[in-house]
Amino acid sequence: MKMACILAAAFLLDCLLGDPRWLPHPICLMGKLIAGTEKGLRRLVKNEFFGGLLLVIVVITVSTAVPWVILILAGMINPWLETVLQVWFCYQILAMKSLCTESMRVYTPLKAGDLPLARKYLSWIVGRETDRLDEEGVAKAAVETVAENTSDGVVAPLVFMAIGGAPLGFLYKAINTMDSMIGYKNDKYIRFGRAAARLDDAANFIPARLSAALMILASYILRFDGANARRIYWRDRHNHKSPNSAQTESVCAGALHIQLAGPAVYFGQLVEKPTIGDRDRPTTAEDIRLANRLMIGTSVLAVLLMIGLRLAAWGLLLLIG
Repeated sequence: MKMACILAAAFLLDCLLGDPRWLPHPICLMGKLIAGTEKGLRRLVKNEFFGGLLLVIVVITVSTAVPWVILILAGMINPWLETVLQVWFCYQILAMKSLCTESMRVYTPLKAGDLPLARKYLSWIVGRETDRLDEEGVAKAAVETVAENTSDGVVAPLVFMAIGGAPLGFLYKAINTMDSMIGYKNDKYIRFGRAAARLDDAANFIPARLSAALMILASYILRFDGANARRIYWRDRHNHKSPNSAQTESVCAGALHIQLAGPAVYFGQLVEKPTIGDRDRPTTAEDIRLANRLMIGTSVLAVLLMIGLRLAAWGLLLLIG
């Protein structure tokens, strides 16, 4: 019962506040921990794969243990303090509003015809190079980010927090942040980032598929083309080197009748990727807004599901007890 209320409160806080730039964020601290640990291990450990594995162990241990210890100490002082901190930590782990805010930051200048500014804001939320993208390329990249991060930024954290509260939520965010920083298949990270990338694939395996199922349901509820979303999902859900990324991207592409993915440039290297969806029409700035609507609908279904499962577990324990 308690964790269900914590999840509801954290989700409402995320809806209301998002991630204000003036507010210190624990994910930024994780990023500094990852960067600092990488720098040290590259000097100390000659074997790149082993060095990357040590980084994974250090980062997930610290990222999980610190909030766990803080919550234990808070509970020893006052149970209400522990609950308030749980809500605050869980709120900071969620990224629904910030994902919407940052993607709509791309939408506004793109809709107004200011392509250079749209490219600039897009570069803040994607890893690919944006300076050569045309209007459709910018719109596609923003939609892909919204679709993929529906799982990474909202549904997956909710799943982990529903199981183990904020500490397990931070465990997931550490895994996801490591993958976004060192999980690349380029010369620098192909060996060093392999452990982080594989762990991220495993951690997201179930949440990504749950996210896709909820997004299909949201497509029907929100009057998108749910039937086409389901069709494209079954056809294109494996059209990505990652076993998880195409899960929600394929649903979104089908729901909006657009084509996503394809070749992209990362760190100066052209990466060939298969396309997802059918190009029934060009992707436009308006699709960013529609993708956000789909993301929000999926997120609401996810939090309701996680709260329902926690309440069901609480009721079952009452019956058994």
